[in-house]
Amino acid sequence: MRRVPWWALLSSGLAPVVLIAGWVVAGLMAGSSYDPATKTISVLAADGAPGAWVMTGALVVLGLCHMATAWGLRPAALPGRLTLGGGGAAAVVVALFPAPSSGGSLQHGSLAAVGFVLLAVWPVLAYDPNGTAAWALRRGPCLAATAVMGVGALWFLFELQRHGALGVAERLVTFLQSVCPLLVVVSCLRHQRLRSPVGPRSRV
Repeated sequence: MRRVPWWALLSSGLAPVVLIAGWVVAGLMAGSSYDPATKTISVLAADGAPGAWVMTGALVVLGLCHMATAWGLRPAALPGRLTLGGGGAAAVVVALFPAPSSGGSLQHGSLAAVGFVLLAVWPVLAYDPNGTAAWALRRGPCLAATAVMGVGALWFLFELQRHGALGVAERLVTFLQSVCPLLVVVSCLRHQRLRSPVGPRSRV
């Protein structure tokens, strides 16, 4: 049985904490001019934004956490692990190519879209057909996770077109994508704990 190391719990648990802390602190630094309900996280990391360094650092740490989790999530299928790692790398690249202070950026938007897609589809690619796989790596939960994040991404696109609650939609999607690896890691650790054989005590 391929085991998940303890540090995968640390990396996966740190991801949503850093993400939320980043947008909260950067939002406070931006002041009343920033509306978290209608403005995206990218605005907080844009060139010249007061808390740009905070949000940029949070995105970099988030991406590194996803890459570390992908490395440690050994029971998951390799395509899913590679996709999760790719999503983490995309987050780092997005942070290194921030949005401009005003207007849009095709480069930034394209990189962000790639990250969204990778982090949305990795669960279904991580599906383990083995009948004894951890619950979170079984067909139903994997499909459900990708479907939920896919619906969230469609909502984000809808709000983007109508210039509505864009910030709310983005925060929901990014939160779901950041917490999903943690749930999978917890499921795998619990599964391997329950399946670990308890042998007789060794004699001294």
